[in-house]
Amino acid sequence: MKQVIHTDNAPKAVGTYSQAIKVGNTVYISGQLGLDPITMTLKDGFKAQAIQAFDNLEAIAHASGGSLADVVKFNVSLTDLSDFGTLNEVFESRLSAPYPARAAVQVADLPKGGVVEIEAILVIE
Repeated sequence: MKQVIHTDNAPKAVGTYSQAIKVGNTVYISGQLGLDPITMTLKDGFKAQAIQAFDNLEAIAHASGGSLADVVKFNVSLTDLSDFGTLNEVFESRLSAPYPARAAVQVADLPKGGVVEIEAILVIE
């Protein structure tokens, strides 16, 4: 049975999707931009957007009964792979080993003019 996860501590969905869906002990969090959940505006610059995206993921993870420590896989889209080093710095500041699996790809464009979007899959024990 699917359970819709929603929190006001992360940006509301800007399309036909849910912030997250929980099935059993697995949570699928939709891609999060660096949008401030109150103003619904993007933070300025890559690092600030990446940090805000993590804040949004963390809020949704908590709403699902989990945390970032429960993430087993991240998928990251960047508009410029030259930001990959900064991305790693943000990941290191928010996670601890053993690190989850991760994919990172460069894309031509992201919604709302964002420069990074991060989605996550959690398994809550």
